[in-house]
Amino acid sequence: MVAGGATAPAAVGSTRPTAADVGIAVAVTAFIVGVTEGIGHWHQNGGPLTALGVLWLVCASVPLLFRRRAPITVFLISSVLVFTYYSSGFPGGPALIAPTVALVTLAFLRGPLVGGIAGGVVSAAAITGVLLVGDNEGTFDPRLAGFVLWVTIAVTFGTVGRMHRAAVRSSAERAAEADRLRNEEQRLSIAREVHDVVAHSLAMINVQAGVAAHVADRRPDEAKAALLAIKEASRSALTDLRATLGVLRSGDDRTPTPGLGRLPDLVAAASAAGITVVAEGDAGSLPAPVDVAAYRILQECLTNVVRHATDADAVTVRLARTDDDLEITVLDNGRATPGGGGGSGLRGMTERARALGGQVSAGPVADGGFQVCARLPVTGGGR
Repeated sequence: MVAGGATAPAAVGSTRPTAADVGIAVAVTAFIVGVTEGIGHWHQNGGPLTALGVLWLVCASVPLLFRRRAPITVFLISSVLVFTYYSSGFPGGPALIAPTVALVTLAFLRGPLVGGIAGGVVSAAAITGVLLVGDNEGTFDPRLAGFVLWVTIAVTFGTVGRMHRAAVRSSAERAAEADRLRNEEQRLSIAREVHDVVAHSLAMINVQAGVAAHVADRRPDEAKAALLAIKEASRSALTDLRATLGVLRSGDDRTPTPGLGRLPDLVAAASAAGITVVAEGDAGSLPAPVDVAAYRILQECLTNVVRHATDADAVTVRLARTDDDLEITVLDNGRATPGGGGGSGLRGMTERARALGGQVSAGPVADGGFQVCARLPVTGGGR
């Protein structure tokens, strides 16, 4: 009975019964009529089942076709027809199955409170009828307890089915939300990679192109060096972009993994743009996610110096490693360009650090320049 009701949510309020509704109504009707006919034929309990009796039972079961569209109405109609049938003198049988299926469905769709009230009303009416017409003088009629037990069991079955459906839905919603979050994180990760690659490379290309244009006529050797730097920056950018696009095409969850081993390349690119970079400290061996985040944070810092720090010509990079954390400090001697410090770069650095359980702070320093400080946990994936 619960299994039949479990398909209910898909068609609540629909105007046409489903194949499951038809199957359940036909099966219940056939079973009730068949068993009742057998009882009347073999046991002569109340006499044979006549055509009127068959019609009576059919009318009590057929409304089950619409038990999901109008569960209260179907339950009341089926109950009235079944209990009046039992009082009609026709053979007894399992006719109670019809209102039981209706009550289970009612509790499944509308909840235990509505199901219990409806079942209680019908049960109270049946008990009243038994007391009014009963002939058990001074003795307890077991049917009185049977009505209460019947309602309790039916409502319990419907409620269990309702709770199971809610649990399945909740599990499916949690799984869908987890998939959405994973997809969102992967999208943001790819966006950060593309931003870091493009912003850094284009900043260096822009600076070197400006140098080449400025000295092309007077100092062709410097112009040639600038063009070679542009070529190298373009080559590095294309390599990283191909790797990133390869991730998108393959559907792999892993993004390209540069690390602090490529720090000399960042220093060389910044130096080619006219920035003197002094690197201090040693990060040591790092887990791959921390290594990537550290490299991208340093890359973004140096890119911001080249693009936004007015009159900057020197940057100090400090790496301090403890047992639990890697601390990165980048300090330049320039003047911050208004509006140049709050874009996607700083947001990307902050997102990378937070993903690992770390943090990033950035701002101008009192004696001039701009400083970025990042702390990245290197054990346990965060704290």
